[in-house]
Amino acid sequence: MGLLDGLEHIVLQNEPLAGYTWFRLGGPAEYFAEPTSHDELQQLVRRCHEQQVPMRVLGSGSNLLVRSEGVPGMVIHLATPAFCQVEARPPLLVCGGGARLSHAISIAVREGLAGLEPLVGIPGTVGRALPGNLGHQEADIGSWTHGATVMTRSGEILARTRDDLHFAYRQSSLDELVILDATFQLEQEAPEDLVRRMQKLWIIKRAAQPSPERGAGMVFSSPGRETASELLERAGVKGMRVGQAEVSQRDPNFVVVEAGATCQDVLQLIDLMRSRVAERTGVTLETQLETW
Repeated sequence: MGLLDGLEHIVLQNEPLAGYTWFRLGGPAEYFAEPTSHDELQQLVRRCHEQQVPMRVLGSGSNLLVRSEGVPGMVIHLATPAFCQVEARPPLLVCGGGARLSHAISIAVREGLAGLEPLVGIPGTVGRALPGNLGHQEADIGSWTHGATVMTRSGEILARTRDDLHFAYRQSSLDELVILDATFQLEQEAPEDLVRRMQKLWIIKRAAQPSPERGAGMVFSSPGRETASELLERAGVKGMRVGQAEVSQRDPNFVVVEAGATCQDVLQLIDLMRSRVAERTGVTLETQLETW
């Protein structure tokens, strides 16, 4: 059986990926799939596994840089309704892996469920946020995770309970191919209080970050007490430029790109930023930006 037999309706070939990323850069995916059900996804994953076709899962594209030559193998995009549902079952919130984190937070706040609102303003999907235990300062998504349903690279579906899960700073034990859904156990609080808190946090974060409409992405993970932004500020990298890629004047942990920028511009600029921080502060920063 061929790789795409029976799956032609959900798979595109040589699909440009630039439009799916915040940087709006990069070449095409050899195969690009948007399954419409768990069954279709499982069939696709099993087929790729059997035929040794490499697989990647694309989230919101906020922390992704795609090389100009493109991506071999199958890129899976979980953007259809089957993977994006969010349902409140107080004190639980059940989210599809493809659901936007912002949408999950909004539903939680509306239903009077507290815990996730400190993550407002952080882009991404629920399924991409959990493996790296996405967070902000003292808050992280793993603290509230009650369980998850995952799919392995061979297409097996498994349930992970809280006892199975381990979270640490920007990492977790969730390393399967796909997170189909996640359940969060939250605390009940008056919705009006949560709305006020979320709005305040949102205003602060948006004021400090560049607009994603320009084409931008956050680059480095924070290594400890001092954030990556603070280290980059101390190193004086604001405004540093390679080609059409530039370090943001608002937050130096963001790179913004202009028309004509290339993936190589961004990669070279990241290397310069890391070198400057190491030279000025003695700290070697690690990228949180994923490069395909």
